[in-house]
Amino acid sequence: MEGAAVPRPEPLPRTVRLLLVAQVVNRLGAFSLPFLTALISVDHGASLTTAGLVSAAFGLATIPSRLAGGHLADRIGRRTTIVLGLCGCAAAQLAIAASTSLTWAIAGAVLLGLAFELYEPPSQAIIGESVPEQQRVRAFSLFNGALAAGAMGAGLLAALLGRWDLRRLFVTDALTCLACALLIHLVLPRDRPEPSAADQADTAVRPLRDRALLSVLATGTAYALINQQTTVTLPLALTRQGLPAADAGLLFTAAAVTTVVAQPLIRLPWVARLATPAALALAHLLLAAGLIGLALTRTLPALIASVAVKSLGDLLVMGRIYALVTDLAPPGASGRYLAVFGTSWGIAATLAPVLGTQLLSHAGTTALWSAMAAFCVLLAALRVTPKAPRPPQPPAANEHGSTEPAAAPGPRH
Repeated sequence: MEGAAVPRPEPLPRTVRLLLVAQVVNRLGAFSLPFLTALISVDHGASLTTAGLVSAAFGLATIPSRLAGGHLADRIGRRTTIVLGLCGCAAAQLAIAASTSLTWAIAGAVLLGLAFELYEPPSQAIIGESVPEQQRVRAFSLFNGALAAGAMGAGLLAALLGRWDLRRLFVTDALTCLACALLIHLVLPRDRPEPSAADQADTAVRPLRDRALLSVLATGTAYALINQQTTVTLPLALTRQGLPAADAGLLFTAAAVTTVVAQPLIRLPWVARLATPAALALAHLLLAAGLIGLALTRTLPALIASVAVKSLGDLLVMGRIYALVTDLAPPGASGRYLAVFGTSWGIAATLAPVLGTQLLSHAGTTALWSAMAAFCVLLAALRVTPKAPRPPQPPAANEHGSTEPAAAPGPRH
């Protein structure tokens, strides 16, 4: 009924709640990546172009990492894949912190990329398949909120440690990765091998032939490019404005606080009733407004306000987009669909450093953020453009060889 209040949602499953706690622990130390280009430039004397290429090499390595995460989650189990990815990230970050040459730092960055995305497909699949469809937007928004909750402390630690030595950021990040891996190993249910019949049925699922998924992948990659531009380029942009690079930690903290505090907005009746295209269009307009603020302002309080506005757009995007991908997936295939969609972040992480450093070098910060804002307005227009209906797909076979919809798996014991 129009104007009716949105009913109070049921509690999320225990496995999802535990995963959210683990995300907070992991994110608490995950502040080193935005400073990778700064470390390479400052500690190893590399040019902006070289630093951008190294960061791009990291992004390129995350693409096979994401696909491997989806594959390994099905083969060796979700908990095992998550722990493997976190331990790999810790090893790579320690290598970067200990690097004595540019070659060593590059090797560490590539290794970090290869391990960085193993975690995401299994964790997102656990969320997408453990909650009912009507709660997926809320669940993925809370997942993003858990990242932001950890990032609140992470940004402050980055601002503190980064003023002393950028290498300490990578050491601390490695330690929190190991702590998260231990927590995941202790609290998540034990992995169970999948029946062999299910493996045979899996071969019929081809995400890259799903036009609806490819459309979401294209627009998702554009959004990820904008998101990564802020993450990777902001510390360098601040230095060009006469501010310390470590102040980016304060801006990341402001973004995280906004994401956590604004979580109740997702449940507002008028927001919950918005169709996904309209919600994503609104989100991209908020992103554009925040980026215009970054382009036009030079004081730290004004930059913080701009980042807060942008974070409202990110909040609307993250919950909707991952729920949409999960809804597109046939039964039992959400892990692979989420892995394919997740390559958008790898593509963006590859392109963003090169694009950002070139724009900074040749046009400056105002042109960089203005171009990203214009890109957001274009995406908002594309979101509300009418699209042809998606053709119906035959249901995927379950592990018994039947085409009846398979029940979403509960917690594994």
